[in-house]
Amino acid sequence: MKNEQSLIQCGCETGAACNTSRRQFLGSVAAAGAAAMLPSGLVSAQAPRPLIDMHHHFYPPEFNKAVVEFSGGQPPATAKWTPASTLAEMDLNAVSMAMLSLWSIPGVWMGAKPEGMRRYARMCNDYGAQMMRDNPGRFGLFAALPLPDVEGSLREIEYAFDVLKADGVGLMTNFGDKWPGDPAYAPVFNELNRRKAVVYFHPVTAACCSGNFVPGVSGPSMEVPYDTGRAVFSLLMSGTLSRLQDIKWVFSHGGGTVPIIAERMKTLDGNLPATKKAAPNGIDYELKRLYYETANAAHKPNLAALLAYVPVSQVMFGTDFPYVTVADNAAALRRYGLAPTDLQSIEYGNAMRIIPRLKV
Repeated sequence: MKNEQSLIQCGCETGAACNTSRRQFLGSVAAAGAAAMLPSGLVSAQAPRPLIDMHHHFYPPEFNKAVVEFSGGQPPATAKWTPASTLAEMDLNAVSMAMLSLWSIPGVWMGAKPEGMRRYARMCNDYGAQMMRDNPGRFGLFAALPLPDVEGSLREIEYAFDVLKADGVGLMTNFGDKWPGDPAYAPVFNELNRRKAVVYFHPVTAACCSGNFVPGVSGPSMEVPYDTGRAVFSLLMSGTLSRLQDIKWVFSHGGGTVPIIAERMKTLDGNLPATKKAAPNGIDYELKRLYYETANAAHKPNLAALLAYVPVSQVMFGTDFPYVTVADNAAALRRYGLAPTDLQSIEYGNAMRIIPRLKV
């Protein structure tokens, strides 16, 4: 049971195998051969549309080993991951660039003291930066920070941006018993605001609700979207969002509960003095300027809720690979029925706008 719960906290979003099957590979080879026999105009018309994946995980071997020792196991998808396997998935599905970020274990601390947290963050960031150097134009990096270690995080921000040239930082939605709006983390977000940084959040099951909190329901299936909402509303109600207007905030899985409960919060809490102080421009103003990616959230009910609340300009494509395949995420998005220009914006246009160096 301990190992099972630990694996759940390690963030596997689905029990399905995420690697490309032999049948899929052979099918792609056959399709390529058939395409070679078509007139050039037909080939270009059928070429897969490019994608930029804003939610793509990576697993430095040394860190992966530490995760196994800490949790007692790991999902099969992460055990088989290599840079080559991630590039193969990208190539098969026309992913031009993928933004690398850590997955939803408890950040980089795993019970370590600050020195260990700093070492894990530096090791992961160096590994991601090397992947960028080895594969020019294919990867971006959301650098890990050793939060809740504030001093160490400030040092890692300097290293990640000034030395590694990271595209932003990747954080978990909670840090033990605190969420990102906690005043203790203000120095970190102040510095990120000064740098006009992209700050990406990946959810993790909160300590309050891990394990068998609801019998038969895993943390990733229930608590992951809930904790995204907790993180967003923590930043909102602490005044962090209204105070720091230069950060580009990005949240996973369609924002989790955000598009569902935003109106409810306005109705019940919008006129309270604390809300007006935290969000003087209004709840909608702050939440509708955030960015949301579509990993495992492009199914019609999810995407309908998100697009009913925020404009297309705030939505970007994501996959959560290797827990969910690129093909499944892309197919769900394309089945929704968006206008071609809106679909293009989500597939890659909006990502290129907030991180101009990204290309398709």
